[in-house]
Amino acid sequence: MAAMVPLFIPKKVEIVILTGVLEILFATGLAIESTRYFTGIALIIFYIAILPANIYAAKHRINYEDLHKPGPGPKYLWFRIPFQLFLIAWVWYFSVR
Repeated sequence: MAAMVPLFIPKKVEIVILTGVLEILFATGLAIESTRYFTGIALIIFYIAILPANIYAAKHRINYEDLHKPGPGPKYLWFRIPFQLFLIAWVWYFSVR
């Protein structure tokens, strides 16, 4: 996953670990009713923040399974961007609205 972080950003592995920890915290926050609303807002911001990394990975044909082979490239965006928009709408519907 560190390969999908743009080259100009330092500490790629640490960023990936941090996003993994955030995902666990988001899951916990969504499960607790008193924190669900604010967690939903934070999760939507998170989804928007990681979208550039997905675009970078698609443009540079990053292959998550084998870094020595090219990945699907821009075809990946045709699935990933609408899916991320769906996830944003889903989080909004079930936790923010």
